Amino acid sequence: MNVPLNTDQESPMESVIGIDIGTQSTKALVLDAQGRILAQHSHAYRVETPRPLWAEQWPEVWWEAVMICVRACLAAPAVDPSQVKALCVSSLYGGSGIPVDAEIRPLHPCLIWMDRRAEAQVRWIGAHVDLARLRAITGNGVDSYYGFTKMRWLKDERPEVWARTRYLLPPNSYINYRLSGEIAIDHCAAGNIGGIYDLQARDWSPEMITALGLDQDKLPARLVDSGTSVGGLLPALATELGLPAGIAVLAGGVDAAMATLAAGAARPGQHVAMLGTSMCWGMINQQVDATQGLISMPHVLNGARDLYTFGGALTAGASVSWFIDLCCANDAETEAESAFARLEPPARSLPPGADGLLFLPYLMGERSPVWDARASACFIGLNLTHRRHHLYRAVLEGVAFALRHNMAAGERQGQPLDPYLIVVGGAARSDLWMQIIADVTHLPVYTYREEVEAALGAGLLAGQAVGLIDLADTRRRGQLTERATPDPTAAEHYDTLFSLYCELYPVLAPLMHRLGDATAPTP
Repeated sequence: MNVPLNTDQESPMESVIGIDIGTQSTKALVLDAQGRILAQHSHAYRVETPRPLWAEQWPEVWWEAVMICVRACLAAPAVDPSQVKALCVSSLYGGSGIPVDAEIRPLHPCLIWMDRRAEAQVRWIGAHVDLARLRAITGNGVDSYYGFTKMRWLKDERPEVWARTRYLLPPNSYINYRLSGEIAIDHCAAGNIGGIYDLQARDWSPEMITALGLDQDKLPARLVDSGTSVGGLLPALATELGLPAGIAVLAGGVDAAMATLAAGAARPGQHVAMLGTSMCWGMINQQVDATQGLISMPHVLNGARDLYTFGGALTAGASVSWFIDLCCANDAETEAESAFARLEPPARSLPPGADGLLFLPYLMGERSPVWDARASACFIGLNLTHRRHHLYRAVLEGVAFALRHNMAAGERQGQPLDPYLIVVGGAARSDLWMQIIADVTHLPVYTYREEVEAALGAGLLAGQAVGLIDLADTRRRGQLTERATPDPTAAEHYDTLFSLYCELYPVLAPLMHRLGDATAPTP
């Protein structure tokens, strides 16, 4: 839906466009010099999952969505297309990148961040590559989440595609090519590939590329900061959209880092938790310890100096949605919002720990710091007295424990964290969840009244690049509100439960794996 705002303006306003290519939808918005949203539009699509553990998307879907969203924004009454000065694209972590030929035509779907098909490649790397050396150079580990393992899968399993591939382009780099005709990759997206990027040198690592059996000539030679223009908007496209020809197309970057920027994280020590379908907690720092199991890359702001280090749970809001679908499907009212409204009051009345329950939220395996695609979810402590609201609270607590698990790994990086936590995303609507997070993390929790997301971060970065917006002015990010403060008694009880949470996975992992093997389909 097109959402025009500030339609009472009497004179044209200079503006910028921020675009975010997400896993399930693309969103574009237009910002004025005050950081106000003049218009926004989103367009949804689906992830292709042709086999278990596979997740892929064709880039044409993204391009079409970008054009639909930009056109809708430019048609809004508050927007004067002739006054747009720049645009910036944020995108989902594109995993393998898009294999394109010499004419930059896609040869294969992009294996996105959700894709876990490269488990055999992970095992090969573990047996043939010096992992300590890889961690020391790249600041990252080895898992089928990382793009370099997916690149290796393409080489092993799709040799005909690999032979024809000229470049492997992250989603934002591909869209930037369609907009400007220029090939480049931002340092944030390059670092997020892991494995082949030298985090200290801010460049590709020939040593690791060779060790992994990959080809450096398939990687863009031009690496740029996220706030750098890769080129000007192509004249034909400018005419089609009604935009000035040659306006700056910024390199952009990975959506998690861009959303963190939108939430105000611009200096070391600032940290933000994003709770949507998945959970992502990220901090700004300047040093990395890859042994802690987090993911690091240059930040989208001051990327030559600052790093964005993050970790996350694969199923945060997805765990809650799964529980609602499972346990509330037969209710007279099946709308999710009404289910939440019924469950939250009784769940709020329960003590920390939901009367003896713990939940491991590993419904799709787990990312950091566990890194186990074969991990599975479970409730521990169930008895006949437990009801739906007990399990509901345990789910919220389990995701909060996963958040603290990642934060603890981040604290071991050596960078002191700010003494408060900013939370963005759909979960911020739950007062109960915000209180649980405050109690579990021992930190006051703040949220924004406005919607804070990656498209806003991209717009803010574009505005700074052309001198329209000063990112030091925090008012441009909206109204920050304190939502919850830690209760000392609850926090102390959660410390005990968190210790048990951390002990459960190592004890249960062998059984999880054996159970998975026992129930796996016969080849």
